[in-house]
Amino acid sequence: MIWVRSALFNVWFYSVTVVLAIISIPTPLLPADSARRVARLWARLVVGALGPLCNIRVVVTGREHLPPAGPALIASQHQSAFDTVVWLLLVPEVAYVLKKELLSIPLYGMMCRKLGMITVDRSAGPAAVRSLLRGGDAAMADSQQIVIFPEGTRAPPGKPLPLLPGIAALASRTALPVIPVVTDSGTCWGRRAFRKTPGVIHVAIQPPLPPRMERPALMAQLARLYADAPAIIARDVDNSVGAVSQRFSGRPSKAT
Repeated sequence: MIWVRSALFNVWFYSVTVVLAIISIPTPLLPADSARRVARLWARLVVGALGPLCNIRVVVTGREHLPPAGPALIASQHQSAFDTVVWLLLVPEVAYVLKKELLSIPLYGMMCRKLGMITVDRSAGPAAVRSLLRGGDAAMADSQQIVIFPEGTRAPPGKPLPLLPGIAALASRTALPVIPVVTDSGTCWGRRAFRKTPGVIHVAIQPPLPPRMERPALMAQLARLYADAPAIIARDVDNSVGAVSQRFSGRPSKAT
Protein backbone atom coordinates (compact mmCIF):
# COMPACT_ATOMS: atom_id res chain seq x y z
CA MET A 1 0.00 0.00 0.00
CA ILE A 2 2.86 2.42 0.77
CA TRP A 3 4.26 1.91 -2.72
CA VAL A 4 0.82 2.58 -4.27
CA ARG A 5 0.37 5.71 -2.17
CA SER A 6 3.87 6.87 -3.06
CA ALA A 7 3.23 6.28 -6.76
CA LEU A 8 0.01 8.29 -6.59
CA PHE A 9 1.78 11.14 -4.81
CA ASN A 10 4.62 11.21 -7.32
CA VAL A 11 2.15 11.26 -10.21
CA TRP A 12 0.31 14.12 -8.50
CA PHE A 13 3.54 16.00 -7.73
CA TYR A 14 4.87 15.88 -11.28
CA SER A 15 1.46 16.51 -12.86
CA VAL A 16 0.87 19.60 -10.74
CA THR A 17 4.40 20.78 -11.41
CA VAL A 18 4.09 20.38 -15.18
CA VAL A 19 0.64 21.97 -15.39
CA LEU A 20 1.61 25.00 -13.32
CA ALA A 21 4.90 25.27 -15.20
CA ILE A 22 2.95 25.48 -18.47
CA ILE A 23 0.64 28.10 -16.95
CA SER A 24 3.75 30.02 -15.93
CA ILE A 25 5.29 30.10 -19.41
CA PRO A 26 4.76 33.88 -19.61
CA THR A 27 6.55 34.26 -16.25
CA PRO A 28 8.89 37.03 -17.49
CA LEU A 29 5.80 39.09 -18.31
CA LEU A 30 4.00 38.41 -15.02
CA PRO A 31 4.22 40.79 -12.07
CA ALA A 32 6.05 39.29 -9.11
CA ASP A 33 2.84 39.04 -7.07
CA SER A 34 1.19 36.87 -9.74
CA ALA A 35 4.24 34.61 -9.99
CA ARG A 36 4.27 34.31 -6.20
CA ARG A 37 0.60 33.27 -6.17
CA VAL A 38 1.35 30.52 -8.70
CA ALA A 39 4.29 29.31 -6.58
CA ARG A 40 2.15 29.27 -3.42
CA LEU A 41 -0.60 27.37 -5.21
CA TRP A 42 1.96 24.77 -6.29
CA ALA A 43 3.27 24.44 -2.72
CA ARG A 44 -0.25 24.20 -1.29
CA LEU A 45 -1.19 21.44 -3.73
CA VAL A 46 2.00 19.49 -3.01
CA VAL A 47 1.93 19.79 0.79
CA GLY A 48 -1.84 19.35 0.91
CA ALA A 49 -1.60 16.01 -0.92
CA LEU A 50 0.77 14.46 1.63
CA GLY A 51 -2.05 13.66 4.06
CA PRO A 52 -4.65 12.04 1.80
CA LEU A 53 -2.17 10.31 -0.51
CA CYS A 54 0.72 9.37 1.78
CA ASN A 55 -0.78 9.51 5.27
CA ILE A 56 1.87 12.09 6.20
CA ARG A 57 0.89 14.87 8.57
CA VAL A 58 2.82 18.12 8.90
CA VAL A 59 3.24 19.72 12.33
CA VAL A 60 4.77 23.18 12.63
CA THR A 61 5.70 24.60 16.02
CA GLY A 62 7.18 27.96 16.92
CA ARG A 63 5.51 30.05 14.23
CA GLU A 64 5.39 32.89 16.77
CA HIS A 65 9.14 33.26 16.23
CA LEU A 66 8.61 34.32 12.61
CA PRO A 67 8.05 38.00 11.83
CA PRO A 68 4.59 38.72 10.36
CA ALA A 69 6.26 40.69 7.57
CA GLY A 70 9.54 42.32 6.64
CA PRO A 71 13.03 40.87 6.24
CA ALA A 72 14.13 37.80 8.16
CA LEU A 73 16.99 35.32 8.09
CA ILE A 74 15.94 31.70 8.60
CA ALA A 75 18.57 28.96 8.96
CA SER A 76 16.88 25.61 8.41
CA GLN A 77 18.05 22.05 8.55
CA HIS A 78 17.70 20.35 5.20
CA GLN A 79 16.74 16.69 4.88
CA SER A 80 14.21 16.57 2.07
CA ALA A 81 12.77 18.27 -0.99
CA PHE A 82 9.86 19.05 1.32
CA ASP A 83 12.02 21.74 2.96
CA THR A 84 12.26 23.62 -0.34
CA VAL A 85 8.47 23.66 -0.70
CA VAL A 86 7.00 24.34 2.72
CA TRP A 87 8.49 27.81 3.27
CA LEU A 88 6.40 29.16 0.41
CA LEU A 89 3.50 28.65 2.82
CA LEU A 90 5.12 29.71 6.08
CA VAL A 91 6.38 33.21 5.30
CA PRO A 92 4.97 36.01 3.14
CA GLU A 93 7.78 36.46 0.60
CA VAL A 94 10.39 33.73 0.77
CA ALA A 95 13.79 34.06 -0.89
CA TYR A 96 15.46 30.65 -0.86
CA VAL A 97 19.23 30.40 -1.20
CA LEU A 98 19.59 27.90 -4.08
CA LYS A 99 22.41 26.42 -6.11
CA LYS A 100 22.87 28.13 -9.45
CA GLU A 101 22.36 24.92 -11.43
CA LEU A 102 18.63 25.09 -10.69
CA LEU A 103 18.32 28.14 -12.93
CA SER A 104 18.93 25.89 -15.94
CA ILE A 105 15.69 23.97 -15.31
CA PRO A 106 13.16 25.13 -17.93
CA LEU A 107 10.44 27.41 -16.50
CA TYR A 108 11.51 26.67 -12.91
CA GLY A 109 14.62 28.77 -13.42
CA MET A 110 12.54 31.65 -14.78
CA MET A 111 10.23 31.43 -11.78
CA CYS A 112 13.20 31.52 -9.38
CA ARG A 113 14.45 34.70 -11.01
CA LYS A 114 11.01 36.31 -10.95
CA LEU A 115 10.54 35.51 -7.24
CA GLY A 116 13.93 36.92 -6.27
CA MET A 117 15.50 33.64 -5.17
CA ILE A 118 19.19 33.91 -4.26
CA THR A 119 21.30 31.65 -6.46
CA VAL A 120 24.89 30.73 -5.69
CA ASP A 121 27.53 29.03 -7.82
CA ARG A 122 29.11 26.78 -5.21
CA SER A 123 32.16 26.15 -7.40
CA ALA A 124 33.03 29.84 -7.61
CA GLY A 125 34.94 30.08 -4.32
CA PRO A 126 35.04 33.61 -2.82
CA ALA A 127 32.88 34.88 -5.69
CA ALA A 128 30.08 32.63 -4.43
CA VAL A 129 30.04 34.47 -1.10
CA ARG A 130 29.97 37.84 -2.86
CA SER A 131 27.04 36.67 -4.98
CA LEU A 132 25.26 35.43 -1.85
CA LEU A 133 25.71 38.80 -0.15
CA ARG A 134 24.44 40.69 -3.20
CA GLY A 135 21.39 38.44 -3.22
CA GLY A 136 20.91 39.06 0.49
CA ASP A 137 21.07 42.82 -0.08
CA ALA A 138 18.38 42.58 -2.77
CA ALA A 139 16.16 40.40 -0.57
CA MET A 140 16.52 42.84 2.32
CA ALA A 141 15.60 45.75 0.04
CA ASP A 142 12.47 43.86 -1.04
CA SER A 143 11.56 42.92 2.58
CA GLN A 144 11.84 39.21 1.76
CA GLN A 145 12.41 36.42 4.26
CA ILE A 146 15.67 34.63 3.39
CA VAL A 147 15.71 30.85 3.92
CA ILE A 148 19.17 29.31 3.83
CA PHE A 149 20.19 25.71 4.45
CA PRO A 150 23.55 26.04 6.25
CA GLU A 151 24.43 22.38 5.64
CA GLY A 152 24.48 23.14 1.92
CA THR A 153 22.68 19.96 0.87
CA ARG A 154 20.22 17.40 2.21
CA ALA A 155 21.50 15.47 5.20
CA PRO A 156 20.15 12.07 6.36
CA PRO A 157 18.05 12.18 9.55
CA GLY A 158 20.26 12.01 12.62
CA LYS A 159 23.41 12.80 10.62
CA PRO A 160 23.80 16.58 10.40
CA LEU A 161 26.53 17.82 8.09
CA PRO A 162 29.21 20.43 8.79
CA LEU A 163 27.88 23.94 8.35
CA LEU A 164 29.02 26.15 5.49
CA PRO A 165 30.06 29.77 6.13
CA GLY A 166 27.31 31.38 4.07
CA ILE A 167 24.93 31.73 7.01
CA ALA A 168 27.54 33.61 9.06
CA ALA A 169 28.29 35.92 6.14
CA LEU A 170 24.60 36.68 5.64
CA ALA A 171 24.04 37.21 9.37
CA SER A 172 26.93 39.69 9.49
CA ARG A 173 25.85 41.51 6.32
CA THR A 174 22.14 41.82 7.17
CA ALA A 175 22.52 42.30 10.96
CA LEU A 176 19.32 40.27 11.29
CA PRO A 177 18.65 37.77 14.08
CA VAL A 178 19.12 34.22 12.82
CA ILE A 179 15.99 32.09 13.23
CA PRO A 180 17.08 28.42 13.53
CA VAL A 181 14.78 25.65 12.34
CA VAL A 182 15.09 21.91 12.94
CA THR A 183 13.14 19.25 11.11
CA ASP A 184 12.80 15.50 10.62
CA SER A 185 11.35 15.71 7.10
CA GLY A 186 13.77 13.06 5.82
CA THR A 187 12.10 10.36 7.92
CA CYS A 188 9.02 10.53 5.69
CA TRP A 189 10.35 12.01 2.44
CA GLY A 190 13.88 10.78 1.97
CA ARG A 191 16.51 12.14 -0.36
CA ARG A 192 15.88 10.88 -3.89
CA ALA A 193 13.46 8.34 -2.39
CA PHE A 194 10.43 7.20 -4.37
CA ARG A 195 8.83 5.81 -1.23
CA LYS A 196 7.04 8.24 1.07
CA THR A 197 6.75 6.78 4.57
CA PRO A 198 3.57 7.48 6.58
CA GLY A 199 4.15 9.52 9.73
CA VAL A 200 4.60 13.08 10.88
CA ILE A 201 6.95 15.71 9.47
CA HIS A 202 7.90 18.21 12.15
CA VAL A 203 9.13 21.72 11.46
CA ALA A 204 10.28 23.24 14.77
CA ILE A 205 11.04 26.95 14.52
CA GLN A 206 13.30 28.10 17.34
CA PRO A 207 13.68 31.49 19.06
CA PRO A 208 15.87 33.90 17.11
CA LEU A 209 19.53 34.07 17.96
CA PRO A 210 20.80 37.57 18.81
CA PRO A 211 21.92 39.69 15.88
CA ARG A 212 25.61 40.28 15.34
CA MET A 213 26.73 37.12 17.16
CA GLU A 214 30.39 36.32 16.71
CA ARG A 215 30.83 33.86 13.87
CA PRO A 216 32.23 30.96 15.98
CA ALA A 217 29.41 31.31 18.51
CA LEU A 218 26.73 31.43 15.80
CA MET A 219 28.06 28.36 14.00
CA ALA A 220 28.48 26.42 17.23
CA GLN A 221 24.95 27.24 18.37
CA LEU A 222 23.41 26.19 15.05
CA ALA A 223 25.44 22.97 15.04
CA ARG A 224 24.24 22.16 18.56
CA LEU A 225 20.61 22.77 17.65
CA TYR A 226 20.82 20.59 14.54
CA ALA A 227 22.51 17.79 16.50
CA ASP A 228 19.80 17.99 19.18
CA ALA A 229 16.94 18.12 16.67
CA PRO A 230 15.06 14.98 17.83
CA ALA A 231 14.98 16.16 21.45
CA ILE A 232 13.99 19.69 20.44
CA ILE A 233 11.15 18.44 18.26
CA ALA A 234 9.84 16.17 21.02
CA ARG A 235 10.00 19.03 23.54
CA ASP A 236 8.27 21.53 21.27
CA VAL A 237 5.47 19.14 20.38
CA ASP A 238 4.94 18.25 24.06
CA ASN A 239 4.80 21.95 24.97
CA SER A 240 2.46 22.97 22.16
CA VAL A 241 -1.23 23.43 22.78
CA GLY A 242 -3.24 20.45 21.52
CA ALA A 243 -2.78 18.25 18.48
CA VAL A 244 -5.39 20.15 16.47
CA SER A 245 -3.56 23.47 16.78
CA GLN A 246 -0.30 21.83 15.71
CA ARG A 247 -1.62 20.67 12.35
CA PHE A 248 -0.39 22.58 9.37
CA SER A 249 -3.27 23.22 7.01
CA GLY A 250 -1.14 23.99 3.98
CA ARG A 251 -2.55 27.50 3.83
CA PRO A 252 -0.29 30.51 3.41
CA SER A 253 0.69 32.65 6.34
CA LYS A 254 -1.87 35.31 7.29
CA ALA A 255 0.66 37.89 6.25
CA THR A 256 0.51 36.76 2.63
